[in-house]
Amino acid sequence: MALVPETSIAGRALITVVAIMTFLASLTAGAAILISDASRGWQDEVAREMTIQIRPTAGRDLDADSAKAVELARAMPGVTSVRAYTKAQSEELLQPWLGSGLDLSELPVPRLIVVTLDKQERLDIAVLRKRLSGAIPGTTIDDHRVWLERLAIMAKSVVFAAAVIFALVLAAMILAVAFATQGAMAGNREIIEVLHFVGAADSYISRQFQRHFFQLGLRGGAIGGGLAILAFFASGTVAAWLRATPGGDQLEAMFGDFSLGENIYAAIALIAAGIAIVTGFVSRVIVFRHLRDLS
Repeated sequence: MALVPETSIAGRALITVVAIMTFLASLTAGAAILISDASRGWQDEVAREMTIQIRPTAGRDLDADSAKAVELARAMPGVTSVRAYTKAQSEELLQPWLGSGLDLSELPVPRLIVVTLDKQERLDIAVLRKRLSGAIPGTTIDDHRVWLERLAIMAKSVVFAAAVIFALVLAAMILAVAFATQGAMAGNREIIEVLHFVGAADSYISRQFQRHFFQLGLRGGAIGGGLAILAFFASGTVAAWLRATPGGDQLEAMFGDFSLGENIYAAIALIAAGIAIVTGFVSRVIVFRHLRDLS
């Protein structure tokens, strides 16, 4: 007969608690990984491009200035390609904010030029800025460094928040395991005291509790981890369904396609296994402390 009953109301309740905690911890870790990966993708894309903006100036041909800026940019070392937006394309960029169907011909819409940078050779932005400002008035360069800094800060903030949430979930689970262990010990107090006084080793008694709670933690971790995987699959399905819509495109651009990579699978498996180990370890520590008090 096992020292700790294999099935009980308290045991089933603990499995439920562990499953919920594992589910929340897995969602938190998975979301942090998705956002971190998306942030690295954004930074890679933004770092490889810069934008030249040419504002309309009285007495100058904007198309000619745009062509001149393209020539100057292409001549710079560290530039792989240059693409100039036409007047219609530049006006089309304003439609999300101004709406479609508006006549923008009277507005001084600047012309944009996208410059793709070489990964191996560094572009001297100061030289390019000097050449453009000397040849074409009203020219500015946006090298996206401000956006890169903001993306890095946002990604670090999300990872920090995820770490705090994970720590809170882990603390709550440890408290739940501690209370469950104390309840199990209270229910078997007479048996534990008899075994202790007849010479049963403390390691033997604590090992019974550790094995029992490890199995409960393993079951709860497996359930919570499986539910988290299903949640990510459901999110990926919904994202794929919304991909054709403008909102879905923006969602995918911001957070990716919610697909489960090997790193997320590994994170969920490690969380489930780690929670089971922590569950068994916490119960063992509590039992040892109680047995020392009996000595």
